[in-house]
Amino acid sequence: MFRSDSHIRLLRLAGLFTWVMVGAPLFASALLAGDQVAQSQLPHMGLPGWGAYLLFGLLFFVLVGGMARGWMRGIGGYLLLMVMLGCAAAVSHYSGSGLGGVLMVVAATTLPWVLPTGWGVLLLAASQILLAPLFVFGQGWDWPAAILQSMVYAGFCAFSFVAGLIAKQQREAREEQRRLNAELRATRALLTESVRVNERTRIARELHDLLGHHLTALSLNLEVAGHLVEGKAAEHVRQAHTLARLLLTDVREAVSQMREAGAALQIASAIAPLAENVPGLAVAMDIPAGLVLEDAERAHALLRAVQEIITNTVRHAGASRLEIKLWQDGDALRLVARDDGRGTAQLIAGNGLRGLSERLEEYGGSARVETAAGQGFAIHLHLPLRGEHARPLHFQREAA
Repeated sequence: MFRSDSHIRLLRLAGLFTWVMVGAPLFASALLAGDQVAQSQLPHMGLPGWGAYLLFGLLFFVLVGGMARGWMRGIGGYLLLMVMLGCAAAVSHYSGSGLGGVLMVVAATTLPWVLPTGWGVLLLAASQILLAPLFVFGQGWDWPAAILQSMVYAGFCAFSFVAGLIAKQQREAREEQRRLNAELRATRALLTESVRVNERTRIARELHDLLGHHLTALSLNLEVAGHLVEGKAAEHVRQAHTLARLLLTDVREAVSQMREAGAALQIASAIAPLAENVPGLAVAMDIPAGLVLEDAERAHALLRAVQEIITNTVRHAGASRLEIKLWQDGDALRLVARDDGRGTAQLIAGNGLRGLSERLEEYGGSARVETAAGQGFAIHLHLPLRGEHARPLHFQREAA
């Protein structure tokens, strides 16, 4: 089976293969002497053209590599894309051929990843419209032939653009499917723990209500019998009364232990599935194996918070590693999540962060985000184990 990001790797390999094949006639002409180049009719270009060709390949490699980490959306991705299209046009200009149009076909696969679909279509159309003047003024073609040639390249670019768009949608669908599956598994683990707790509580209640009741009645009857009999029979009745009281004490202790042990939800086993098979992100969790939570609703809020942190890191942080540490601090749980992403100089809270904060505030908790350009994101969560005094969301930006 292919990995979740295998389609991105295939796009990169296919694009680089096409880039090498485009350069094959250029390499061949470079090996020939001047008169041989004229006789062979191979495209030939000087150092500026070679520089544009090599830079195109490098930019394509970098840009497609950024697809897996999500950093290509933004001003950096826009600039790389524009320079890459300019390099393709320069190859056509300096080689006096349509090889730059083929490189634009390769570049079209990256457009859906960098730009919204509508803007991608407009840029694709603009790049193809500009090809016609290159053919007319740079290579001496007449306008009808230049327009027809650019239309041919436009068709190939459209096909390539749609292929890149499908690959992007597939990646998003796989990520959504993985996220939902991880959330389902974590919720199932939490539900299993809740069912276990409820069953132990039910058994403890039954033992207390039924067995405890009958043992109490037995003890009272034996005490009355001890006053009504004499001699050896009275001695046996007193021993039976003592045993009945000891048995009642043992039952009460067993019931108390079942209630105390059964009310605890294992946090580590419930949260662990959220960190599995996250595409392009290594998630390291540090959660004590014995960490438990008695409130199922608080456990569910914590689970949702961890899921939101992982999802935001994948979509926006541009990180390759996320570290999550959870521990108990007195009557509260504390969580710190830190990634190695690009960070930001100006944090704008989206719906995800606000929803996370609102969920914690229902239980008197809070969320604090620290970030700076080039320093990644750090999220600090505080979840009281009891109490309902809410605290507002606070965003803090570290000094750059």
